[in-house]
Amino acid sequence: MSHHRTRFLAVLGAVLAILLAAVTPAAASYPKGPKPTVVLVHGAWADGSSWSKVTSRLIDDGYQVRVPPNPLRNLTTDAATIRDFLSTLSGPIVLVGHSYGGAVITNAATGNPNVKALVYVDAFAPAAGEPIFPLAGADSALAVPPENVFDSVPYPGAPAGDVDLYLKHDTFVKSFASGMPRSQSEKLYPAQRPLTLSAGFTPSGTPAWTTIPSWYVLGTRDLIITPTAQNFMATRAHSAITRIPAGHLGLLTDPGPVTKVIEKATHTVR
Repeated sequence: MSHHRTRFLAVLGAVLAILLAAVTPAAASYPKGPKPTVVLVHGAWADGSSWSKVTSRLIDDGYQVRVPPNPLRNLTTDAATIRDFLSTLSGPIVLVGHSYGGAVITNAATGNPNVKALVYVDAFAPAAGEPIFPLAGADSALAVPPENVFDSVPYPGAPAGDVDLYLKHDTFVKSFASGMPRSQSEKLYPAQRPLTLSAGFTPSGTPAWTTIPSWYVLGTRDLIITPTAQNFMATRAHSAITRIPAGHLGLLTDPGPVTKVIEKATHTVR
């Protein structure tokens, strides 16, 4: 009896091992290699915490996630900062940018063979030679006299004529954070990180989207980068477009759909 019982337990253990291997998510989703590292790049008037809801979802789903700080000083040097950060990572990378962060990833990923996919979230996707501000769209809340939307603040060592740009209160809470409860946008406003004036007019370099497949989450209620402008850039980049009824901060108001697009992009990486 003892011999039969031992044999039965051995067989049962082998069957359970096969079943567990069959349902392991990593094995099912990524049979040819590890999951990519997802790198999230924030935009202007924000910081890495703007990705907090997306980050938590990705981590819960088993992804390695990194959210490096975007300096917001100059498109060329900001991209170099992110490019250097990417060089420290091994394995495949899915690079994601929100708003101005889209312009940064467009430049930072160029020539990096580890970046397998780009994801733009309400973001700039400039072509070579294009600065970002004119790409926001004719009806953008930013397309008005600068003194109406920005508080200009000097900073040490600034090139002649350059300043830090902070969004004015009403522009921030009504346009930048549209679609968000007013109580929440009021709490975000005081901690905004400025973008330099020169960063908004720095010509972009060779765009990574010409050689790397891309996805685009388009907020149909965005008042900062208009839906028309987003559609133009996404179509030009041959991005797979997902439209969501959200404003410019869809990564905070609608993190579920944003995360879903990012994960969809990761599943193309082999």
